[in-house]
Amino acid sequence: MAKPILLSTPHMGDRELEFVKEAFETNWIAPVGPHIDAFEQEFCERTGASSAAAVSSGTAALHLALQLVGIGYGDDVFCSTLTFAASANPITYLGAKPVFIDSDRTSWNMNPELLAAALAARDRIGKLPKAVVLVHLYGQSADIEPILQACHHYEVPLIEDAAEALGATYKGRSPGTFGRIGIYSFNGNKIITTSGGGMLVSDKPELVAKAKFLATQARDPAPHYQHSEIGYNYRLSNVLAGIGRGQLCVLSDRVAARRRNFEVYQQALGNLPGIEFMPEADFGHATRWLTCLTIDPKAFGVDREQVRLALANQQIEARPVWKPLHLQPVFADCECIGGFVAEKLFTQGLCLPSGSNLTDEDLERVIDAIGTVYHSNRTTHLARHL
Repeated sequence: MAKPILLSTPHMGDRELEFVKEAFETNWIAPVGPHIDAFEQEFCERTGASSAAAVSSGTAALHLALQLVGIGYGDDVFCSTLTFAASANPITYLGAKPVFIDSDRTSWNMNPELLAAALAARDRIGKLPKAVVLVHLYGQSADIEPILQACHHYEVPLIEDAAEALGATYKGRSPGTFGRIGIYSFNGNKIITTSGGGMLVSDKPELVAKAKFLATQARDPAPHYQHSEIGYNYRLSNVLAGIGRGQLCVLSDRVAARRRNFEVYQQALGNLPGIEFMPEADFGHATRWLTCLTIDPKAFGVDREQVRLALANQQIEARPVWKPLHLQPVFADCECIGGFVAEKLFTQGLCLPSGSNLTDEDLERVIDAIGTVYHSNRTTHLARHL
C-alpha cells in the first residue's frame, strides 16, 4: 500500500533540537524562560512587529486581543466568514456576537467594499461594531489598506488574524502588523510550528505587556499569590519557544518550498478545463501555505467532492476550503453581509497536499490522481455519446 500523503505536516530542521536540548540542560522547562524572550524578539525582527507575546495558541492570542480592545457581553464584532471557526470562537468567549463579512474574488479574503458599506450602515443607526477581525487566508494577505482606512474612519479597532499568513507580505510588510493587534499560529500544520503555540503582536507595548499579564494568570506583583483580575494559563512554554526559534530560522526556506509546490501543481493541472487556482493578489507575496484550487463540475466533469474522495482512495489527503462560518450550525443565528462568494468557494474549493517536506514523487502522485479522475470521466462521457 502506498504511503499516505498528508495535507500539511510539521517539517523540522536541525536547530530546533539544539534549542530544546539547551532548555533541558539549563532546566528551563517551566512555562517562562530565556527562549521565550529570544523567540519574541526574533519574531519581531522577522515580521517588523514592535513587540510580541508568545502564547499557547493562535486562538489564545485572539482571545487576549479581543479582551485588550474592550470586547464584552452584547458587543458585535465583524469577522471574515471564509475561515476556520477559531477566528470567531473567541468572540463568543467574551459574550459578544460575530457578524460575518463575505470574501472578494481577488484574494479570497474579506471584501473591503462590503466592510466599508457595512460600517457606514451601522454608523447611520448608531450601532458600530466594537472591532473587526480580519483573517489572512491560506498564506495570502487581505487588501489591508482600504480595510484599515475604513476602520480608522469609524474608530473601530482592527485585529488581524494572520494565523495562516506568517511569511507573506502586503506591500512589503508582514500582515498582522498593520492593525491594533495581530495574531499568529504555530499549530502543527502551519508553515512553521512549535507543536502548539501562537504569538500576539502590537505596536503598542502596553497592550503586549497587558497580554503577558493576563496570559500568566493575571498575577499581581506581590510576594504572595494575589489576583485582582481574571487571568488565563496562556503563556508558551520555554521548551516550545526553543522549537519556534529553530523553525523561524528556516521560514524563508519553508515559504520557498510551498510556493514551489504551487508552481508544480499549477503547471501540471492549470490547463485542465474547470480548474482555477487561488489567485495571488498583486498587492502582496503569498506563502501558498496551502495550494488551493476550485473545480467547476460542468467544465471538469466531476465535482470537488468526487475528486477529494478519489484522492482519499489513494491515501492522499485533500480537504474542502473552509466552510463559511455563516453556514456553520453554531453560528446559524448570526448576521452575514454578503456570502455568495464564500459559499461558491466552499462548494468548489479544494486544498491539495502542501507540506514543505513533500517530495517530487508525492507531487506526481497527487497530479496523476487528479489527471486520472479527469481523463476517466472524459472517456466515460465520450463512450456514452458514441
